[in-house]
Amino acid sequence: MNHEELKNSTPNYISAIDVGTTKIVAIIGKKAKNGRIRIMGMGSVKTPTSSVKRGVVLNVHEVAKAIKEAIEIAEEKSGLTIKNAYVGIAGQHIKSQISSHSIFLDSKNNEIKSHHIEKMRNDMYNMAMEAGEETLHVIPQTFQVDNEHGVTNPVGMYGNKLVGNYHVVIGEVTSAQNIIRCVERIGVNVNKLILEPLASAAAVLTEDEKEAGVALVDIGGGTTDIAIYYDGILRHTAVIPYGGNSVTNDIKVGYSILRRLAEELKTKFGYALAEFAPKDCVATIPGVSGRESKEIHLDILGQIIQARMEEIISLVDFQIQKSGYQEKLGAGVAITGGGSLLTGLSQLFNFKTGMSVRIANPVNYLAADERDELKDPKYSTSVGLVVQGFDYQTLDEITQLELEQLAQKKENAIALDENEILSEQATEAENELASRKQKISKKLDLGAWFGSKISVLFGSDDDKSVNDEF
Repeated sequence: MNHEELKNSTPNYISAIDVGTTKIVAIIGKKAKNGRIRIMGMGSVKTPTSSVKRGVVLNVHEVAKAIKEAIEIAEEKSGLTIKNAYVGIAGQHIKSQISSHSIFLDSKNNEIKSHHIEKMRNDMYNMAMEAGEETLHVIPQTFQVDNEHGVTNPVGMYGNKLVGNYHVVIGEVTSAQNIIRCVERIGVNVNKLILEPLASAAAVLTEDEKEAGVALVDIGGGTTDIAIYYDGILRHTAVIPYGGNSVTNDIKVGYSILRRLAEELKTKFGYALAEFAPKDCVATIPGVSGRESKEIHLDILGQIIQARMEEIISLVDFQIQKSGYQEKLGAGVAITGGGSLLTGLSQLFNFKTGMSVRIANPVNYLAADERDELKDPKYSTSVGLVVQGFDYQTLDEITQLELEQLAQKKENAIALDENEILSEQATEAENELASRKQKISKKLDLGAWFGSKISVLFGSDDDKSVNDEF
């Protein structure tokens, strides 16, 4: 495969599945020549009652049926068939930590090469976890070469000791396996599991925001996901076990009404900042089974909603402080997800945190004339999964091309009876591939990608670096 073939070989379509607490979305995207994405088909169905709680699948059978329904809608709209998909993973079981790893270099040849970085990263996937936990992502932060700190890409430098600092995302094995079971049960192969806050960030954040420092807050139905960026690097992730459903439940309990009526009150008349609610307006809802109807004063409803949102904001603020980047978030906070649609939420966030706030829509990569429905913040994760799916696909292709090039070099070396299989001087083609990898990997928050096809879920020992292939 030559470079022109690689350029044109990326599949025209990427499919993704977002399994949320309140909705399940199947989505098919096509990449246009200008790099923008056009959504060819999307199916969104309500998550079966009690089958997903706070992002964790509880009933595999019911969720699988709902995924199938969403896929059938997407296929009918697009005229395409979903056989493989990138699937989001989140939930209250997700946690993260900062870890370090170091190696000593050969004193005879102490140049840092790509396989040193890859080995360190693979080692991080094998670090000891608590029972039932597995490493989902290992995201490089910075490196230290001897006494030189804050190095972002140490390849080509010389030193005796290399230290890597990593942001490690951890999740429960069972929760991840249940998501895979749901998808594979209906005959669809899971390409990769992608952490949903990273997908949302890919859809709504700009590179300038990531560099200046920004906290992405994705308020979903069951959880609120947080991803903090600074200097273009993902620095902190967290999942708060409260979301839009918590607000709905507060309304349900506060007024002793049906859940569906509480949800309707929230979406149609809800205010995150009670002072914005009209003081003399009343919403009338029907009583249960012919009983007397109830009058809901919107300013009182706003107070119930504001109380819960203030709790969520305080937990978000705690995570921002915990990250150590509170004073470095030049771009403030970007709020997305279905919960971001509450009137007055950005003002409440600004009041409680003192940071600049914007409501973030998934428009960065969508075609300019894409229908407005898809630009709704509640679809940020779904669109982001497609965006990252294209990037992962491109990386896999570059890796395959590198393996083919290295195989050819090996054959040439054997034919010439050379002792040195790989030349010390990188070819122009290899430099081009490395540059493309670095650029795409930065978008994926994977740091430097050096040839291994990463198993996002398990970090398998079977995933070898290019150097290990020979």
